[in-house]
Amino acid sequence: MSGADVNLVLRSTRVVTPGGTRPATVAVAGGTIDAVLPYDAEVPAGARLEDFGDDILLPGLVDTHVHVNDPGRTEWEGFHTATRAAAAGGITTLLDMPLNSLPPTTTVGHLRTKQRVAAPKVHVDTGFWGGAIPTNTKDLRPLYEAGVFGFKCFLSPSGVEEFPELDQEQLARSMAEISGLGGLLIVHAEDPHHLESAPQRGGPAYADFLASRPRDAENTAIAGLIAHARRLNARVHVLHLSSSDALAPIAAAKREGVRVSVESCPHFLTLTAEEVPDGATEFKCCPPIREAANQDALWQGLADGTIDCIVSDHSPCTTDLKTPDFASAWGGISSLQLGLPAIWTEARRRGHGIDDVVRWMSAAPAELAGLTRKGAIEAGRDADFAVLAPDESFTVDPAELFHRNQVTAYAGKTLDGVVKSTWLRGVRIADEGVLAEPTGRLLERNS
Repeated sequence: MSGADVNLVLRSTRVVTPGGTRPATVAVAGGTIDAVLPYDAEVPAGARLEDFGDDILLPGLVDTHVHVNDPGRTEWEGFHTATRAAAAGGITTLLDMPLNSLPPTTTVGHLRTKQRVAAPKVHVDTGFWGGAIPTNTKDLRPLYEAGVFGFKCFLSPSGVEEFPELDQEQLARSMAEISGLGGLLIVHAEDPHHLESAPQRGGPAYADFLASRPRDAENTAIAGLIAHARRLNARVHVLHLSSSDALAPIAAAKREGVRVSVESCPHFLTLTAEEVPDGATEFKCCPPIREAANQDALWQGLADGTIDCIVSDHSPCTTDLKTPDFASAWGGISSLQLGLPAIWTEARRRGHGIDDVVRWMSAAPAELAGLTRKGAIEAGRDADFAVLAPDESFTVDPAELFHRNQVTAYAGKTLDGVVKSTWLRGVRIADEGVLAEPTGRLLERNS
């Protein structure tokens, strides 16, 4: 420890490090973790000590799947409100999805527009995915050189006309271009032909909506994606996995050496189709929340490493768009602020520890995006932390959420784990639900 430079010391009986959870003292200098020391290490003269007792000190969460919608649809969400909710939930880094904003992040000019809007507003460090659409293959290299972390595409309609899906030929072309850059393609994998042939009935019945988004749509799209990745030796990532049927072929592809990774989301891992009331479209998302037995299999996929990480897929909208008709209501779950307690509640019930949760929600997403300064409490990383009281519980009150529209599928649920404070590069940005002024930075690939 370079004592003279250390200005902050954090201490807890439970510090989550890459080597496990243990009592430790964390020394911070200039916004960077200087050293992880024994619990009873001496505090350097002039350094401030923050002792969290038995509360857990964990690395700030990294959420690589957030729809901020800013600019253009800021009545749905915005950089100020989304990142404020993230900070309150223990997230210190997020990556913004390229669609639902106007303009979408499909050219360098559009990326610069987003960055100008975001810069003064972000409470947490924020980066950007680029978009791959049928008409912008020529823009992929410039976007990558401008600092996007990779590219997102859809294989079925996205829900917004300015971000059309790729057909199989366009997918192969975009994947080849991105692979040639050494980049990552992240994919909303639902096959449009299976969706078109599924029964489409409007109305409030969740069973009808579930039937309209069958598992085969995911399974077929993922199988095709793996085949393209194998042929091109491309790096691909399956977004928001819902169908547990796809786990076996994904695991087989990984064993074969295909460069495929997978995420799932809190709503798939903590909510079930059986509990969704008819007309409760706050539960609507695509792909959909499936049955309890499917959820059990997803947890097994996490346990055995087939699923790499858990991220929010925070996809908000205005209250009026959540009509009682599942066919016409906007599909998306708002959960930025609640992901950590939701997952901790269920993970602990299933016998998993906080080390598992941190691996899934911090270390693995950071690795996916190449964020080498994020995702762990170890020397040389950014001093990004969340402090969690694991045994305290709370009941979700939508009025207490910080995202713009207080619509949530978790309303009224009692969750374990209260985020006491969140720290970004050694500065406390959230404290018992009180948010500091925005101090987040815009991130670029390899930053």
